[in-house]
Amino acid sequence: MSLISLGTASVAYASAADKTANILVLGDSISAGYGFDPALGWVTLLSKQIPETYTVVNASVSGETSAGGLNRLPALLAEHQPSIVIIELGGNDGLRGYPVNSLRKNLQALINLSIEAGAQPLLLGMKIPPNYGKRYTEAFAASYAKIAKANDLPWVDFFLDNIATNSSLMQSDGIHPNADAQTLIVQKVLPALTPLLN
Repeated sequence: MSLISLGTASVAYASAADKTANILVLGDSISAGYGFDPALGWVTLLSKQIPETYTVVNASVSGETSAGGLNRLPALLAEHQPSIVIIELGGNDGLRGYPVNSLRKNLQALINLSIEAGAQPLLLGMKIPPNYGKRYTEAFAASYAKIAKANDLPWVDFFLDNIATNSSLMQSDGIHPNADAQTLIVQKVLPALTPLLN
């Protein structure tokens, strides 16, 4: 299996012969596999759906914000030298009510750093519950489309679409997808990722 999981998850390395390029996943609890075995998470499942010549590095951390990811990204880029960076951040910014302008600024900085390092960014869009107010939730969700279009980037518009509103696919907190939802997340991410693979 071509997967490197940073943090508390198990670590599996591709052989030297197979390893030709790294895909870095920079995310929060949704990508870190919060609430179940990370080996069942979408990042691990995705690594099994792409050519073995790629190693997927899961640098996701539960509770991570866009600012936190921005602080960590330079070191991750230097260490892993990825050809693709999947950016799955912003959900915690929204849940904490952080300014939308700050989110956009951080997402843009994440994209800039990735491109400067020679990596192709792939942006995963997010939405937050409606109880945060229509004005804020709409501005938050629109941030991803605006950033993706401004940078002509591949992106996924709300990668939890038809998952977040299905209680059978969500954990009891109503925020995190459960293990049953992970294959559905892969089905949303893989079509956007595939054209980027050499």
